[in-house]
Amino acid sequence: MIRYGFVAILMAFSLFCNAQINLQQGKWKASLHREDGQEIPFELGIQRQGNTTLCYVVNGAERLKTEMTLISKDSVLIKMPVFESSFRVKIINKDSLNGVWIKGGSVKDLVMPFSASSKASRFPKGAAGNFSIKGKWKIEFTKADLSERLAIGEFTQSGQKVGGSVLTTGGDYRYLDGTIIGDSLLISTFDGIHAMYFSAKIKGDSLIGSLYSGAKSFEKWTAVRDLNVKLEAPVTALKDGESGRLDFSFKDLEGNVVSINDKKFKDKVVILQLMGSWCPNCMDEMAFLSDYYRKNKNRGVEVIALAYELSTDEARSRKSLQKFQHQFKVEYPMLITGVTAGDAAKTEKTLPQLTAIKVFPTSIILDRKGLVNHINTSFYGPSTGEYYVQYKKEFEEVMNSLLSK
Repeated sequence: MIRYGFVAILMAFSLFCNAQINLQQGKWKASLHREDGQEIPFELGIQRQGNTTLCYVVNGAERLKTEMTLISKDSVLIKMPVFESSFRVKIINKDSLNGVWIKGGSVKDLVMPFSASSKASRFPKGAAGNFSIKGKWKIEFTKADLSERLAIGEFTQSGQKVGGSVLTTGGDYRYLDGTIIGDSLLISTFDGIHAMYFSAKIKGDSLIGSLYSGAKSFEKWTAVRDLNVKLEAPVTALKDGESGRLDFSFKDLEGNVVSINDKKFKDKVVILQLMGSWCPNCMDEMAFLSDYYRKNKNRGVEVIALAYELSTDEARSRKSLQKFQHQFKVEYPMLITGVTAGDAAKTEKTLPQLTAIKVFPTSIILDRKGLVNHINTSFYGPSTGEYYVQYKKEFEEVMNSLLSK
């Protein structure tokens, strides 16, 4: 899956700088600049601790630690904690940064101009009208070719400040952060992969607006309040005639071959996490599964991550996956399938017992006999409120039932 009350994220950059660098502390407006002239705004928080400057990417209260390295007197390299995503920026003065954002791709890297200022706000200032968007919305996105897709808006609001997320059949857009000015909704996100800016006019119980995503993508969108809106989850299942037993062997991050048939997994309930280091929702799922495994590994449960990366370059894949491993303190094996997420034959090459893998992440739960018991293709993370609560509830029910047998 291509694809980060409120849980917090802080994308924290550590900058080890000399005494001459003294960036203004406080909130900064950061912007990615598109070819069409539209910007995607997000927020930085800059703070000094002794000789160290800390810089935070802020989406509501969400934060996630990353690193920033001085590469010359006035230039820095900012690496996101996960993903092949970084900034190369020049310190213009204590109130201004300028440079580019670089995101790794399957064929070539995406490069977008970037700027940040301590003298501007993420969104324009202005009084709010008497509008509330809190609640659940049925969203329809329309591309330039008039193709449509359905989504769910799950929004929160406190005064002018709004947040929440958008859920699609492929996952969620993680933490959105925005405001209402007059009759306009302005909301955006940046998490190292997702770079999105939504704008809309509020017309009673409907929204009419635009979505700018990445360097070029543009969609119109409309929304209406709908408490009963639902999405159809993509289906991945066992092929007809299959016994339910999977068979695979791949290298882990140390180069050791790990097989589902290894003794370690015999008579255990095993969770297979189909993921990629390019996938923002995989980050949320890995945080959840890593915590679950630490707390439950003595109950007879094992987890295996199967990684489908942007390229078949093993060294590149290992480096990206190690960032996930370190960030979330992953104690279970992460295996490099050697097959890209975009490979149309990825399922046949890795898990041929299944019908097509449609989204990332997808989780597969095997019972103690090694048979497929449950496949989940609709993981929604902590920014989605009740959907995340429901996911955890259903996951725990399945696991407790299998572990008790």
